[in-house]
Amino acid sequence: MGKITYPEKVKLIIGMISASEELFEAAQVRLEQEFGSIDFCSQIIPFTFTRYYAPEMGQDLKRIFISFSSLILPEELARIKILTNSIEQEFIVKDKRRINLDPGYLNTANLVLATTKDNSHRIYLGNGIYVEITLRFIAKTFRQMEWTYPDYQTQDYIEIFNHIRQLFMVQREPI
Repeated sequence: MGKITYPEKVKLIIGMISASEELFEAAQVRLEQEFGSIDFCSQIIPFTFTRYYAPEMGQDLKRIFISFSSLILPEELARIKILTNSIEQEFIVKDKRRINLDPGYLNTANLVLATTKDNSHRIYLGNGIYVEITLRFIAKTFRQMEWTYPDYQTQDYIEIFNHIRQLFMVQREPI
Protein backbone atom coordinates (compact mmCIF):
# COMPACT_ATOMS: atom_id res chain seq x y z
CA MET A 1 0.00 0.00 0.00
CA GLY A 2 1.34 3.39 -0.98
CA LYS A 3 1.62 6.16 1.56
CA ILE A 4 -0.66 9.12 0.89
CA THR A 5 1.30 12.28 0.16
CA TYR A 6 0.12 15.79 -0.51
CA PRO A 7 1.38 18.09 -3.24
CA GLU A 8 3.30 21.25 -2.60
CA LYS A 9 1.76 24.59 -3.44
CA VAL A 10 2.01 25.82 -7.03
CA LYS A 11 2.27 29.19 -8.81
CA LEU A 12 -0.97 30.60 -10.20
CA ILE A 13 -0.73 32.13 -13.67
CA ILE A 14 -3.43 33.74 -15.76
CA GLY A 15 -3.25 34.39 -19.49
CA MET A 16 -5.42 37.23 -20.73
CA ILE A 17 -6.61 37.87 -24.28
CA SER A 18 -8.30 41.11 -25.31
CA ALA A 19 -8.30 43.79 -27.98
CA SER A 20 -8.16 46.44 -25.24
CA GLU A 21 -5.01 47.11 -23.23
CA GLU A 22 -7.15 49.08 -20.76
CA LEU A 23 -9.09 45.89 -20.03
CA PHE A 24 -5.84 44.15 -19.09
CA GLU A 25 -5.31 46.79 -16.43
CA ALA A 26 -8.91 46.63 -15.17
CA ALA A 27 -8.82 42.83 -15.05
CA GLN A 28 -5.52 42.88 -13.16
CA VAL A 29 -7.06 45.12 -10.49
CA ARG A 30 -10.00 42.73 -10.20
CA LEU A 31 -7.77 39.64 -10.11
CA GLU A 32 -5.58 41.15 -7.40
CA GLN A 33 -8.70 41.55 -5.28
CA GLU A 34 -9.19 37.78 -5.50
CA PHE A 35 -5.65 36.37 -5.57
CA GLY A 36 -3.37 38.99 -4.03
CA SER A 37 -0.48 40.89 -5.51
CA ILE A 38 0.86 40.25 -8.98
CA ASP A 39 4.58 39.52 -9.06
CA PHE A 40 5.01 39.28 -12.83
CA CYS A 41 3.32 40.77 -15.89
CA SER A 42 4.58 39.95 -19.37
CA GLN A 43 4.88 42.37 -22.22
CA ILE A 44 1.90 42.55 -24.55
CA ILE A 45 2.11 39.85 -27.21
CA PRO A 46 0.09 39.96 -30.47
CA PHE A 47 -2.39 37.06 -30.43
CA THR A 48 -2.38 35.80 -34.02
CA PHE A 49 -2.56 32.04 -33.59
CA THR A 50 -6.29 31.53 -34.04
CA ARG A 51 -9.39 33.47 -35.07
CA TYR A 52 -11.48 31.59 -32.49
CA TYR A 53 -12.06 34.68 -30.33
CA ALA A 54 -12.44 37.27 -33.12
CA PRO A 55 -16.24 37.02 -33.65
CA GLU A 56 -16.85 37.74 -29.98
CA MET A 57 -13.87 39.89 -28.98
CA GLY A 58 -12.89 41.66 -32.19
CA GLN A 59 -9.73 42.03 -34.23
CA ASP A 60 -6.14 42.86 -33.28
CA LEU A 61 -6.19 40.71 -30.16
CA LYS A 62 -3.33 40.78 -27.70
CA ARG A 63 -2.22 38.54 -24.85
CA ILE A 64 -0.40 38.99 -21.57
CA PHE A 65 0.48 36.60 -18.78
CA ILE A 66 0.52 37.41 -15.09
CA SER A 67 1.52 35.47 -12.01
CA PHE A 68 0.81 36.02 -8.34
CA SER A 69 2.98 36.30 -5.24
CA SER A 70 0.83 33.90 -3.21
CA LEU A 71 1.08 30.21 -4.01
CA ILE A 72 -2.03 28.03 -4.24
CA LEU A 73 -2.92 24.39 -3.71
CA PRO A 74 -3.34 22.56 -7.04
CA GLU A 75 -6.91 21.52 -6.20
CA GLU A 76 -7.95 25.20 -6.12
CA LEU A 77 -7.67 25.45 -9.91
CA ALA A 78 -11.26 24.38 -10.64
CA ARG A 79 -12.66 27.02 -8.28
CA ILE A 80 -10.31 29.61 -9.79
CA LYS A 81 -11.45 28.79 -13.35
CA ILE A 82 -15.08 29.23 -12.31
CA LEU A 83 -14.20 32.55 -10.67
CA THR A 84 -12.26 33.84 -13.70
CA ASN A 85 -15.22 32.92 -15.92
CA SER A 86 -17.44 35.06 -13.70
CA ILE A 87 -14.93 37.93 -13.84
CA GLU A 88 -15.03 37.74 -17.65
CA GLN A 89 -18.80 38.26 -17.35
CA GLU A 90 -18.23 41.53 -15.46
CA PHE A 91 -16.66 43.01 -18.60
CA ILE A 92 -19.30 41.90 -21.13
CA VAL A 93 -20.75 44.61 -23.38
CA LYS A 94 -23.78 43.96 -25.61
CA ASP A 95 -23.64 40.22 -24.86
CA LYS A 96 -20.04 39.99 -26.10
CA ARG A 97 -17.09 38.95 -24.02
CA ARG A 98 -14.27 41.49 -24.19
CA ILE A 99 -11.59 39.62 -22.28
CA ASN A 100 -10.62 35.98 -21.93
CA LEU A 101 -8.99 34.82 -18.68
CA ASP A 102 -7.16 31.49 -18.77
CA PRO A 103 -5.94 30.32 -15.35
CA GLY A 104 -3.36 27.66 -14.82
CA TYR A 105 -0.42 26.90 -12.64
CA LEU A 106 3.16 25.86 -12.88
CA ASN A 107 5.38 23.89 -10.58
CA THR A 108 8.81 22.35 -10.90
CA ALA A 109 7.65 19.79 -13.47
CA ASN A 110 4.93 21.26 -15.66
CA LEU A 111 2.51 23.99 -16.68
CA VAL A 112 -1.14 23.07 -16.27
CA LEU A 113 -4.17 24.87 -17.75
CA ALA A 114 -7.83 24.72 -16.72
CA THR A 115 -10.60 24.57 -19.31
CA THR A 116 -14.31 23.96 -19.64
CA LYS A 117 -13.76 21.76 -22.71
CA ASP A 118 -13.28 18.01 -22.45
CA ASN A 119 -10.85 16.10 -24.66
CA SER A 120 -8.98 12.80 -24.59
CA HIS A 121 -5.94 14.30 -22.86
CA ARG A 122 -7.86 16.24 -20.21
CA ILE A 123 -8.89 15.13 -16.75
CA TYR A 124 -12.12 16.17 -15.09
CA LEU A 125 -11.63 18.11 -11.85
CA GLY A 126 -15.28 18.76 -11.02
CA ASN A 127 -17.94 21.44 -11.47
CA GLY A 128 -17.53 21.39 -15.26
CA ILE A 129 -13.79 22.07 -15.19
CA TYR A 130 -11.05 19.97 -16.82
CA VAL A 131 -7.28 20.23 -16.62
CA GLU A 132 -4.43 19.41 -18.95
CA ILE A 133 -0.66 19.38 -18.73
CA THR A 134 0.22 21.87 -21.46
CA LEU A 135 4.00 22.02 -21.06
CA ARG A 136 6.51 19.88 -19.17
CA PHE A 137 9.84 20.99 -17.78
CA ILE A 138 12.68 18.85 -19.16
CA ALA A 139 16.39 19.63 -19.62
CA LYS A 140 16.15 23.13 -18.12
CA THR A 141 13.18 24.43 -20.14
CA PHE A 142 9.50 23.96 -20.77
CA ARG A 143 8.67 21.67 -23.69
CA GLN A 144 5.47 20.99 -25.58
CA MET A 145 3.15 18.04 -25.50
CA GLU A 146 1.53 16.70 -28.67
CA TRP A 147 -1.64 18.70 -27.89
CA THR A 148 0.01 21.95 -26.78
CA TYR A 149 -1.61 25.00 -28.36
CA PRO A 150 0.63 26.53 -31.09
CA ASP A 151 1.14 29.81 -29.21
CA TYR A 152 2.27 27.96 -26.07
CA GLN A 153 4.98 26.32 -28.20
CA THR A 154 6.60 29.64 -29.17
CA GLN A 155 9.92 30.75 -27.74
CA ASP A 156 8.32 33.97 -26.42
CA TYR A 157 5.86 32.02 -24.28
CA ILE A 158 8.46 29.47 -23.19
CA GLU A 159 10.74 32.29 -22.00
CA ILE A 160 7.86 33.80 -20.00
CA PHE A 161 7.08 30.48 -18.31
CA ASN A 162 10.76 29.79 -17.62
CA HIS A 163 10.98 33.20 -15.94
CA ILE A 164 7.85 32.59 -13.84
CA ARG A 165 9.24 29.18 -12.87
CA GLN A 166 12.42 30.89 -11.62
CA LEU A 167 10.23 33.11 -9.41
CA PHE A 168 8.45 29.99 -8.17
CA MET A 169 11.71 28.19 -7.38
CA VAL A 170 12.72 31.02 -5.05
CA GLN A 171 9.40 31.16 -3.22
CA ARG A 172 8.31 27.54 -3.12
CA GLU A 173 7.82 25.83 0.17
CA PRO A 174 9.78 22.64 0.76
CA ILE A 175 7.78 19.46 1.12
